[in-house]
Amino acid sequence: MRLNSHFYQRDVLEVAPALLGKTLVRRFDSGKEIRVTITEVEAYRGTDDLGCHASRGITERNKVMFAQGGLVYVYLIYGMYWMFNVVTSVENDPQAVLVRGVTGADGPGKLTRSLAIDKSFYGEDLVTSNRIWVEDTGVVPSFITTPRIGIDYAGPYWSRVPWRFLMST
Repeated sequence: MRLNSHFYQRDVLEVAPALLGKTLVRRFDSGKEIRVTITEVEAYRGTDDLGCHASRGITERNKVMFAQGGLVYVYLIYGMYWMFNVVTSVENDPQAVLVRGVTGADGPGKLTRSLAIDKSFYGEDLVTSNRIWVEDTGVVPSFITTPRIGIDYAGPYWSRVPWRFLMST
Protein backbone atom coordinates (compact mmCIF):
# COMPACT_ATOMS: atom_id res chain seq x y z
CA MET A 1 0.00 0.00 0.00
CA ARG A 2 1.28 3.45 -0.98
CA LEU A 3 2.30 5.70 1.90
CA ASN A 4 -0.05 8.64 2.52
CA SER A 5 0.69 12.28 3.31
CA HIS A 6 0.34 11.71 7.06
CA PHE A 7 3.35 9.38 6.97
CA TYR A 8 5.58 12.11 5.52
CA GLN A 9 4.22 15.07 7.47
CA ARG A 10 6.01 14.09 10.68
CA ASP A 11 9.41 14.97 12.09
CA VAL A 12 12.30 13.71 9.98
CA LEU A 13 13.69 11.73 12.92
CA GLU A 14 10.47 9.67 12.89
CA VAL A 15 10.18 9.37 9.11
CA ALA A 16 13.81 8.50 8.31
CA PRO A 17 14.01 5.20 10.23
CA ALA A 18 10.40 4.41 9.29
CA LEU A 19 11.41 4.45 5.59
CA LEU A 20 13.80 1.54 6.13
CA GLY A 21 12.35 -1.66 4.71
CA LYS A 22 9.76 0.21 2.63
CA THR A 23 9.56 -0.37 -1.13
CA LEU A 24 10.55 2.46 -3.47
CA VAL A 25 8.69 2.01 -6.76
CA ARG A 26 9.80 3.61 -10.02
CA ARG A 27 7.40 3.23 -12.97
CA PHE A 28 8.60 4.14 -16.46
CA ASP A 29 6.54 5.41 -19.40
CA SER A 30 6.74 1.91 -20.91
CA GLY A 31 4.88 0.55 -17.88
CA LYS A 32 7.95 -1.26 -16.58
CA GLU A 33 8.39 -1.02 -12.81
CA ILE A 34 11.49 -1.31 -10.68
CA ARG A 35 10.82 -2.10 -7.01
CA VAL A 36 13.64 -1.80 -4.47
CA THR A 37 13.85 -1.88 -0.68
CA ILE A 38 15.14 1.22 1.11
CA THR A 39 18.15 0.14 3.19
CA GLU A 40 19.96 3.35 4.17
CA VAL A 41 18.85 6.93 4.83
CA GLU A 42 20.05 10.15 6.46
CA ALA A 43 17.97 12.78 8.25
CA TYR A 44 18.39 16.53 7.70
CA ARG A 45 16.42 18.60 10.17
CA GLY A 46 15.73 22.22 9.38
CA THR A 47 17.40 25.57 9.68
CA ASP A 48 19.31 24.77 12.91
CA ASP A 49 20.98 21.68 11.40
CA LEU A 50 24.18 23.02 9.79
CA GLY A 51 24.39 19.90 7.63
CA CYS A 52 20.99 20.69 6.10
CA HIS A 53 20.63 22.76 2.94
CA ALA A 54 17.87 24.74 4.68
CA SER A 55 20.34 26.09 7.27
CA ARG A 56 21.31 28.82 4.80
CA GLY A 57 17.72 29.90 4.24
CA ILE A 58 15.40 29.38 1.30
CA THR A 59 16.97 29.25 -2.17
CA GLU A 60 15.89 28.12 -5.63
CA ARG A 61 17.69 24.84 -4.99
CA ASN A 62 16.06 23.99 -1.66
CA LYS A 63 12.67 25.74 -1.78
CA VAL A 64 10.79 22.41 -2.04
CA MET A 65 12.11 21.57 1.45
CA PHE A 66 9.93 24.39 2.78
CA ALA A 67 6.78 22.74 1.37
CA GLN A 68 4.72 19.98 2.99
CA GLY A 69 6.16 16.51 3.49
CA GLY A 70 5.80 13.92 0.76
CA LEU A 71 7.52 15.80 -2.05
CA VAL A 72 10.76 14.86 -3.81
CA TYR A 73 13.85 17.02 -3.39
CA VAL A 74 16.58 16.23 -5.93
CA TYR A 75 19.80 18.10 -6.43
CA LEU A 76 23.03 17.56 -8.37
CA ILE A 77 26.42 17.07 -6.71
CA TYR A 78 29.85 17.05 -8.35
CA GLY A 79 28.09 17.99 -11.57
CA MET A 80 27.14 14.36 -12.16
CA TYR A 81 25.15 12.68 -9.37
CA TRP A 82 21.51 13.35 -8.54
CA MET A 83 20.61 12.96 -4.87
CA PHE A 84 17.08 11.70 -4.08
CA ASN A 85 15.48 13.13 -0.94
CA VAL A 86 12.03 12.84 0.60
CA VAL A 87 10.68 16.07 2.14
CA THR A 88 9.16 15.57 5.58
CA SER A 89 7.33 17.61 8.22
CA VAL A 90 4.95 20.47 7.48
CA GLU A 91 5.12 23.63 5.39
CA ASN A 92 7.85 26.08 6.48
CA ASP A 93 9.62 23.46 8.62
CA PRO A 94 12.27 22.32 6.12
CA GLN A 95 13.28 18.72 6.73
CA ALA A 96 14.26 15.92 4.37
CA VAL A 97 15.51 12.35 4.24
CA LEU A 98 18.36 11.57 1.86
CA VAL A 99 17.87 8.05 0.54
CA ARG A 100 21.44 6.72 0.47
CA GLY A 101 20.86 3.08 -0.40
CA VAL A 102 18.40 0.54 -1.75
CA THR A 103 18.70 -3.13 -2.62
CA GLY A 104 20.95 -3.41 -5.65
CA ALA A 105 22.37 0.12 -5.37
CA ASP A 106 24.61 1.06 -2.47
CA GLY A 107 25.15 4.80 -2.61
CA PRO A 108 22.88 7.69 -3.53
CA GLY A 109 24.41 8.29 -6.96
CA LYS A 110 24.06 4.64 -7.95
CA LEU A 111 20.47 4.69 -6.70
CA THR A 112 19.41 7.60 -8.91
CA ARG A 113 21.25 6.19 -11.92
CA SER A 114 19.67 2.77 -11.57
CA LEU A 115 16.18 4.29 -11.23
CA ALA A 116 16.72 7.08 -13.82
CA ILE A 117 15.89 9.82 -11.31
CA ASP A 118 16.91 13.30 -12.41
CA LYS A 119 15.95 16.97 -12.05
CA SER A 120 12.52 16.32 -13.59
CA PHE A 121 11.50 14.68 -10.29
CA TYR A 122 12.04 17.88 -8.29
CA GLY A 123 8.80 18.61 -6.40
CA GLU A 124 7.10 15.35 -7.45
CA ASP A 125 4.40 14.28 -4.98
CA LEU A 126 5.11 10.76 -3.73
CA VAL A 127 1.47 10.39 -2.67
CA THR A 128 -0.02 10.99 -6.14
CA SER A 129 2.81 10.44 -8.65
CA ASN A 130 2.39 7.82 -11.37
CA ARG A 131 6.15 7.40 -11.78
CA ILE A 132 7.58 7.24 -8.25
CA TRP A 133 6.20 6.37 -4.82
CA VAL A 134 6.90 4.45 -1.61
CA GLU A 135 4.89 1.45 -0.42
CA ASP A 136 4.53 0.02 3.06
CA THR A 137 5.70 -3.58 3.24
CA GLY A 138 4.61 -4.20 6.81
CA VAL A 139 8.25 -4.95 7.62
CA VAL A 140 9.79 -3.10 10.57
CA PRO A 141 13.48 -3.93 10.30
CA SER A 142 16.07 -3.50 12.99
CA PHE A 143 18.60 -0.79 12.26
CA ILE A 144 21.75 0.89 13.47
CA THR A 145 22.63 4.57 13.55
CA THR A 146 25.88 6.30 12.66
CA PRO A 147 26.97 9.86 11.92
CA ARG A 148 25.98 11.22 8.51
CA ILE A 149 28.49 10.97 5.68
CA GLY A 150 30.44 13.80 4.03
CA ILE A 151 29.26 16.79 6.05
CA ASP A 152 32.43 17.79 7.93
CA TYR A 153 31.72 21.36 6.78
CA ALA A 154 28.80 21.42 9.27
CA GLY A 155 31.19 21.46 12.24
CA PRO A 156 32.00 18.94 14.93
CA TYR A 157 28.53 18.69 16.50
CA TRP A 158 26.39 18.44 13.32
CA SER A 159 28.82 16.15 11.51
CA ARG A 160 28.65 13.66 14.38
CA VAL A 161 24.94 13.43 15.21
CA PRO A 162 23.85 9.81 14.57
CA TRP A 163 21.19 10.59 11.97
CA ARG A 164 22.24 8.01 9.42
CA PHE A 165 20.01 4.93 9.65
CA LEU A 166 20.99 1.57 8.16
CA MET A 167 19.06 -1.68 8.13
CA SER A 168 20.91 -4.32 10.13
CA THR A 169 20.88 -8.02 9.44
